[in-house]
Amino acid sequence: MTHRLPRAVHGNGHGTFEEHGREVPAERSEVETVLQVVQRAAADLLARSPQPPSTLNVRVGDVAVEMGWTAPTAAAVAPVAPIVTPVAVAAPAGPTLDAATVGTFYRSSSPGAPPFVSEGDEVGPGQQVAIIEAMKLMLPVEAERGGRIVEVLVGDGEGVEFGQPLFRLAVADNDLAA
Repeated sequence: MTHRLPRAVHGNGHGTFEEHGREVPAERSEVETVLQVVQRAAADLLARSPQPPSTLNVRVGDVAVEMGWTAPTAAAVAPVAPIVTPVAVAAPAGPTLDAATVGTFYRSSSPGAPPFVSEGDEVGPGQQVAIIEAMKLMLPVEAERGGRIVEVLVGDGEGVEFGQPLFRLAVADNDLAA
């Protein structure tokens, strides 16, 4: 499987670009941009994969992302009739912020650090609200929409699936009129 990566953005024409109000050397900004693009591409590939890959190789010099899968074993191919017990799972009421990939969910940047967001916090589109670790990559979880965090739906350090709700947001009054 080949996944094309977008060309990295190269500074502001003066060798540097602004990052959080400070100047950053062009070579550092290019490496960080490439790393961000590689992270997003790897997360996208993982999210689209029907099963987790057995290997994921990421190179930054001459950017490359390679994924590999092991061939299914005969036992995995043999049809097995699973015993399924229906369980009613209530979907969270209201809008949610969902996982963009499969991985391990973390509410803070490191053990012991305060969480990115807590119940009652207001968030805006693009604001980082958590981290998902996927194949040793720490991928930021950013809010797709603004709102107030009403409930954290996943425990710190728990595994999550693609599309799984992570946070429930309050429904804004103007959303009810729509």
